[in-house]
Amino acid sequence: MTGSLEGLLVADFSRVLAGPYCTMLLADLGATVVKVEGPDGDETRRWMPPAAGEDSTYFLSVNRGKRGIVLDLGDPADAEVARALAAKADVVVQNFVPGTAARWGLDFESVRSTNPRVVYASISGFGAGSDQPGYDVLAQALSGLMSVTGQPDGPPTKAGVAIVDVVTGLHVAVGILAALHHRDRTGAGQHVEVNLLSSALSALVNQTGAWAFAGVVPQRLGNDHPSIFPYGPFPTAEGDLVVAIGNDRQFARLCEGLGTPKLAADARFRAAADRSANRASLRPLLVAALSRRSAVAWHAALSASGIPCAPILDIGDAFALADRLGLAPLARTRDGDVVGVRSPVSFSESPVEYRLTPPSPNRDRAWVEREVVARGIEAPADPAHRFGG
Repeated sequence: MTGSLEGLLVADFSRVLAGPYCTMLLADLGATVVKVEGPDGDETRRWMPPAAGEDSTYFLSVNRGKRGIVLDLGDPADAEVARALAAKADVVVQNFVPGTAARWGLDFESVRSTNPRVVYASISGFGAGSDQPGYDVLAQALSGLMSVTGQPDGPPTKAGVAIVDVVTGLHVAVGILAALHHRDRTGAGQHVEVNLLSSALSALVNQTGAWAFAGVVPQRLGNDHPSIFPYGPFPTAEGDLVVAIGNDRQFARLCEGLGTPKLAADARFRAAADRSANRASLRPLLVAALSRRSAVAWHAALSASGIPCAPILDIGDAFALADRLGLAPLARTRDGDVVGVRSPVSFSESPVEYRLTPPSPNRDRAWVEREVVARGIEAPADPAHRFGG
């Protein structure tokens, strides 16, 4: 069996996180991805610690499944290889500073002139009209994400991962797949543009919705949810327990499980809106009840009653849990090499396969020149055999 995107060629001129994450997802789905790096390489190779061998784990986490080539776009011969690659590609992904791709004939209009079916994806920090660097932490700051993250009496806080880059990469992948479907129907390629700020505003969902629909500016609530309660961590006799109560029936079961059934009938807490409005009164009552057992003991007892709750694990423990659940969280090549975290998407007919380890610089130059640049533009009758993985 082959992946869903088998036969598609992706020219990846992106670096750091949003673009590489997107193209890794496409590689997982079977596309042949050629990662193009400049002479200095993708800077995330040097973002360490931690490291595995000569590369950072940061770089390794988003670059599996790709062919690798180093091209100096200031060198005419290398620039010609880059343009030839773009001319043959089904998809081009780039995150150059807006306006600079044209220097090398790699902007959308130039690529489209030789490759009218191309799906060309541009990633920027703040749109094509801004040259502000597109770093995730800047997008977290400017989108309002940091303003709603952290304790109410503490400073604005960034998320523990570059979540805006990740969400942007997902948005780019969705846009590319939609554009490929459009191409299948019409024969025409197109330009897909995604920026970090717009992705962050979209990913803030109910928080930005509060402003869009009601003119409300959300504030930091720590681990609390702005609309439902209890929904977050609570101290126990040992460790914190996260409780996630989304409706009145669940709250009644929680109260029964805690041995405080009268709380569910209290007019202050009977409905979700009441619990949210009266959380300052409800919180100490829940904390007192939870103080009788450890988080692990409460998790076992309450989960058995169908009450959504969980202890807080570290990442190592999270991998162990995924293993116990049979989710096989590590992605491995056929040879058994670990190449990161397994794709969360499963397919019944076209399973994900991890074919290549992350590339060392210029590992696949001979392959690219032989299989892509030297080939004719016309694809064979069976597109699944257009490019070998």
